[in-house]
Amino acid sequence: MKIPLKEKFAYGLGDVGNNFLFDLGQIYLLKFYTDALGIPAYWAGMVFLLTKILDAITDVAVGTWIDYRKRYGKYGKFRTVMIYAVVPLAVCTAVSFYIPDFTVTGKIVWAYFSYALFGTVYTFFNIPYGSMIPAMTKDPVERATMASFREAGAKTGLGVTLLFFIPLVTLFTDLFGAKYGFFAAAGIFAIAGGTMQMLCALNIKERYVDPPKPKDEKVSILKSYGAILKNSPLLILSLVNLFTFSAFNVKLAVLAYYCQYVLHDLSFVPYVGFFQVGCLISGIFCVRPLVRLFGKKYTYITGAAIWAIAELFALFFANDLTTFIIFVGIAFFGSAFTNTLNWALISDAVEYGEWKTGTRSEGVVYSFFTFFRKLSQAIAGFVPGIVLGLVGYVANQPQTATAIEGIRGLMFIYPGAMAVLTFVVMFFWYKLTDTRYKEIMADLNERKAKK
Repeated sequence: MKIPLKEKFAYGLGDVGNNFLFDLGQIYLLKFYTDALGIPAYWAGMVFLLTKILDAITDVAVGTWIDYRKRYGKYGKFRTVMIYAVVPLAVCTAVSFYIPDFTVTGKIVWAYFSYALFGTVYTFFNIPYGSMIPAMTKDPVERATMASFREAGAKTGLGVTLLFFIPLVTLFTDLFGAKYGFFAAAGIFAIAGGTMQMLCALNIKERYVDPPKPKDEKVSILKSYGAILKNSPLLILSLVNLFTFSAFNVKLAVLAYYCQYVLHDLSFVPYVGFFQVGCLISGIFCVRPLVRLFGKKYTYITGAAIWAIAELFALFFANDLTTFIIFVGIAFFGSAFTNTLNWALISDAVEYGEWKTGTRSEGVVYSFFTFFRKLSQAIAGFVPGIVLGLVGYVANQPQTATAIEGIRGLMFIYPGAMAVLTFVVMFFWYKLTDTRYKEIMADLNERKAKK
């Protein structure tokens, strides 16, 4: 069925809110840790590694709980959980950017605690939110459209974050002092993000949801986990998502360092962000017509190819602000194809798993997928922290040639290599084309009709 435009817009609004909160951590928290909280880059990277591994485990636990609890609540299987998570998540976002009067060791412990708490609460909104697409529609084109609305919302949230967060930090630092600049700016984004998430949860509908499972819970859970190992599209998507999402987030995490120490002006971040997001949104709008012409798989690998080529050219030719913006914009244009289609392809994997094993478990499938997204986020925070430590980065000081090359490598070489790996894996091993998906759905519907 066709999803009303208002509902598509509301669903996209959810990822505007998500990215107001999530992107603060992925883009600015590493810099906050090293330059404002005052902890060493190595330990800052370890915060991301360990807390995101914890998040990945939490994702699976929450996804399982969502699928196998015995009562859904007033707003349904997924929306009820989303609504209850909104306020705690907003509070945890702001707290992550607070500077306590602790020793360096105490601040490291605080960073671990506050970001681990944020990640755990974020899971309770994001897992049911991501599980909604297969519960809203079974139409593959509508799923691609919903994925586009979600990605457009995500990139709108990213764009607003890139454009306004640093100026707000500067404003509040001037008003309240260095201790409260990041905290006050994060508070503004937390309130705005929570509002968007609530509007989303209240204005979307669950249409295809199995009733609560009243018995045989342990057996069913084991069956669901066993089904994951037989779901080859899910396993491949999880792997390439590890590549693409870590690459995307490494670029975002290093952007502020690149502008400050390579381009020599931190105020460039909003300008670069404006063009990045413009290219991302342009790419998102290209996804649906390309999917109609070539299918999801070949649109996906086309995006990976564009991304990889742009990173290669940027490594050799992005020597000033203008060329940097051009090549980074092209890279983000290509990444929009992969990031958008992840959400549509994972919805297809739900039905593939049901067809292959007889078990339909949206929450378990999506949480397994996000397990790898959290691992990619761990990599995206850990790798820059470690590399910056190895190349001798010193906060708020002119950097050595070695440190500059380390920052450039993080900005171009790592994402380019991940884009190449994504292309290879999807091209040779991903078999769930749109034609094959339609065959599977016809067979699945025939089976259900016979019951």
